[in-house]
Amino acid sequence: MKLAIVMPVLDEAGVLPKALTRLQALRAHGAEVIVADGGSQDASAALAQPLADAVLAAPRGRARQMNAGAAAAASHGPGDALLFLHADTLLPEAAYELVAEALRHHAWGRFDVHIEGRSPALRLVAALMNRRSRWSGIATGDQAVFVRRDAFDAVGGFPDQPLMEDIELSSRLKRRFGRPACLRATVQTSGRRWERRGVWRTIALMWRLRLAYWLGEKPERLAEAYR
Repeated sequence: MKLAIVMPVLDEAGVLPKALTRLQALRAHGAEVIVADGGSQDASAALAQPLADAVLAAPRGRARQMNAGAAAAASHGPGDALLFLHADTLLPEAAYELVAEALRHHAWGRFDVHIEGRSPALRLVAALMNRRSRWSGIATGDQAVFVRRDAFDAVGGFPDQPLMEDIELSSRLKRRFGRPACLRATVQTSGRRWERRGVWRTIALMWRLRLAYWLGEKPERLAEAYR
């Protein structure tokens, strides 16, 4: 399996070196690391250069950046795989073997997530995210979604929308290829988004936005509310 790890970034200089350093063992194992920069005003692109196989200047927007990274990846064969990783998320050490084994039986999958932060409520948030994902067969970007290259191409990649792109990709993959591999191995992600807005306020906001999305609200309007 040729694995390409695609990381969309926008002004992530504070966390990017640590995230990319953790991926060097996977690069040594044969994985390709592609950073898709959406127009950072800080040193993100420069910091990424020595630690990635490619650093792309991509149109701003997480979906567009991830699609650009996937298009640039060398993994184009039917047995190859893509993994989409946020800059503030760290993979477990055995990620390569875990993904390879999962994709022997599934077209796509995701990891459980552990959210780091000061608030004890973040442990509950992570537990609910993992349980909801296992029950629904829908994954979020925080869970480091991975997918066979042919399956990703078959559903057209990420939809060109400013929010809920991970939910929509999951829905399309689930309809076409079945439920994901839900790995109990955890990725560690930062709780900065929840703590900046307030944990419970962020939970309420995300549930409201997801409900509105399922009821047919346009992603552009949801993105305005999210900001």
